[in-house]
Amino acid sequence: MPIVTTADGTEIFYKDWGPKDGATLFFHHGWPLSADDWDSQMMFFLAHGFRVVAHDRRGHGRSTQTADGHDMDTYAADALAVVEKLELSDTVHIGHSTGGGEVARFVAKYGKGRVSKAVLISAIPPTFMQSERNPDGVPKAAVDSIRNGTAFHRSQFYQDITMPFYGFNREGAVVSQGIRDNWWRQGMMGAAIAHWECVRVLSETEFYDDLAEIDCPVLVMHGEDDQICPFPTTGARSVKLVKNGTLISYPGLPHGMPTTHADVINRDLLSFVRS
Repeated sequence: MPIVTTADGTEIFYKDWGPKDGATLFFHHGWPLSADDWDSQMMFFLAHGFRVVAHDRRGHGRSTQTADGHDMDTYAADALAVVEKLELSDTVHIGHSTGGGEVARFVAKYGKGRVSKAVLISAIPPTFMQSERNPDGVPKAAVDSIRNGTAFHRSQFYQDITMPFYGFNREGAVVSQGIRDNWWRQGMMGAAIAHWECVRVLSETEFYDDLAEIDCPVLVMHGEDDQICPFPTTGARSVKLVKNGTLISYPGLPHGMPTTHADVINRDLLSFVRS
């Protein structure tokens, strides 16, 4: 398997498809998934002549099931290890959900000379959980229920959470069992301890300083019916904190819109990448 070994010995799995001399897109996945969650985007952009790269975060997918290194700085450093191995520059970094936080931290710390544009899709920045600075964020009790479900009832919890994740619990929604099964499959590939720790990271990390540091163009894409990362407290605020931000909000679309509405998301991504 294509892997890169980090300084602490963790093996990070990655996919690298397409022409090595072409424009490159680097995809960062959400919790508790893997690079596979980007298949619809990677196949689309591959067909349009792009080089597409995606990795499995430590403890997720095919990467080492380590209990250590679960913080946003280490996640960004792991992505950097892949970038350096592949000698990538002038790359568009695209993150969904937790991956959006990873993109914000990566671009802020390592982006100069490496990143041409960034995209945050249904992403956790500027911060996720309710706090003094974020009084209308997701309540801690809800975060604790996610951690508890991950630690002690993971298989059933991972089936149940697909309903709000993809908006399949909304009246009139057409439920895709294949999409639900694929989410569960990806989640169960990873380590429970890594996923449990990652909930702490995604819920408690703040990205205000990261967003303010980013100089490149940033596209924020967010569904207005996102039941995981509520749009008013995440995407709607993030776009105001970057220097050069553009917002596309989608009435009625769910957190998992890159999968449920891949045609819409891919179209708008392509337009931004080519602009």
